[in-house]
Amino acid sequence: MATKSVPAQETTMTTHAINITKGGYCLESKTFQSIRPPAIPPPPPHQPLSITQFILSLLHSSAIPTTQKNFLIMPSTRQSLTHSEAINQIYSLSSSLKSLYNLNKNDVSFILCPPSLHVPILYFSLLYLGVTISPANPLSSNSELTHQIQLSKPKIAFATSQTAHKLPSFPLGTILIDSPEFISLLTQISKRDTATNHVEVSQSDMAAILYSSGTTGRVKGVSLTHRNVIAPIAAFQKSSADLDPHEVLLLTLPLFHVFGFFLLINEFRRGKTLVLTERFDFEQVLKVVERYRVSDMPVSPTIILTLLKSDLTNKYDLSSLRRFSCGGAPLSKEVAEKFKRKFPQAEIMQGYGLTEAGAVSSMIGPEECNQHASVGRLCGNMEAKIVDPLTGEAFGPGKRGELWLRGPSIMKGYVGDEKATAETLDSEGWLKTGDLCFFDSEGFLYIVDRLKELIKYKAYQVPPVELEQLLLSDPEIADAAVIPYPDEEAGQIPMAYVVRKPGSNITEAQIMDSIAKQVAPYKKIRRVAFIDAIPRSPAGKILRRELINHALSGALCKL
Repeated sequence: MATKSVPAQETTMTTHAINITKGGYCLESKTFQSIRPPAIPPPPPHQPLSITQFILSLLHSSAIPTTQKNFLIMPSTRQSLTHSEAINQIYSLSSSLKSLYNLNKNDVSFILCPPSLHVPILYFSLLYLGVTISPANPLSSNSELTHQIQLSKPKIAFATSQTAHKLPSFPLGTILIDSPEFISLLTQISKRDTATNHVEVSQSDMAAILYSSGTTGRVKGVSLTHRNVIAPIAAFQKSSADLDPHEVLLLTLPLFHVFGFFLLINEFRRGKTLVLTERFDFEQVLKVVERYRVSDMPVSPTIILTLLKSDLTNKYDLSSLRRFSCGGAPLSKEVAEKFKRKFPQAEIMQGYGLTEAGAVSSMIGPEECNQHASVGRLCGNMEAKIVDPLTGEAFGPGKRGELWLRGPSIMKGYVGDEKATAETLDSEGWLKTGDLCFFDSEGFLYIVDRLKELIKYKAYQVPPVELEQLLLSDPEIADAAVIPYPDEEAGQIPMAYVVRKPGSNITEAQIMDSIAKQVAPYKKIRRVAFIDAIPRSPAGKILRRELINHALSGALCKL
């Protein structure tokens, strides 16, 4: 399972400050530097350290009370786990797995489990042993799982009694985490008996293989090291005096997704309470917010729109909500401003990240929430370039180009795919994101669209996201996506897939006329199809390829 990688790049501010603008742009190197220094310096790269060891050391050194405070809550079962109980279970399970199953450092474990209190404990226990975790979507098809298993080459699998039938046999077998035998391992060994089972883990060891959404090709296995996670956690670290012990985060994202994975780790070390959901049901989410006084929610723009347009929000007490961390796709300034009027007590903090960059690369800070159209400034330890995709020339503020990122959170590479790794990572450690972006003079990043998703209308380029944001501003439209549709004369034309709001009878002509009044002639929507739902990834990204395939099939009917 070799992964071709580039030399590790640790971002350092080596350029003289006189050459760096207030927005972080270095005139000499034509790169954008983070103007957010890490809250604490990350540990030296050569120091042996696993993600779990790092998180537990931060938790132990903080003043957060962990004995009685809940770490995890599962509303569907009303079960909960305190931080102290979680820590004890991590030590017990890691020791039990090592002694009973002969798990070794760098072995790969495939995980096919729906959300439960046991999954986070399993993650932390395996990472403590230096075992690489490879979590997958329990709803994956057999062919998707076969491909992922071929990439990761696991020695052992963890599943439930509902998902195990999807898996083949593995050298060390498949362990059911909902079995009495597994549950007994969580409390079998006390912390004091685990000292002899300590495993020395290098930060350069592979921690996780996470699967990309496949929006630019077949699903790839992204190799993230322990360092890739430790460094951004350090950048987000706050002193214990800045932590609110009453914060409750509703984790609507799946734990197999990079942002769900990152939030689980980051919020554990902050001593925050996490409420897990088995699946996303909008009204159930509202009930959970009311019952557990949820303060924080990571969301996609789709959820923001649903909260904005749904009348169900009037049935429940949502006054505890304070922050929405929004990512996965751009959110328009107009939608953000309407949302603020409906939920004046809450802030939307947009961010940008991708699996290959270890979750979060830029984010709006608490004092920057009025920057509605931006995805924030670069996170600590991160640097960026805006590059002309044709000439390779690096641009300064205000000019659009492909976003390149570099820093200690950038992936090691794609497992089993040296060609894709070489195409995505250059020899200096720059990750080519494939996103068309620009920075302003203040260092705020703006996402225009995916380079490969731009619609080529005659000699013009049309960003689908711009048209989608206009469509979603229509009160009669619940959701929408725009794709390129082949045209003999123009090459491609913008085509919209639209989900009507219940009770709406808006027509194709009305939609096209409305958009035509708001855009330049070459950006006009020239074809519309109505469907029941826009296909999206677990993170909320539009699966345009599915819509393109559907459109090309000639079946302009409901999906």
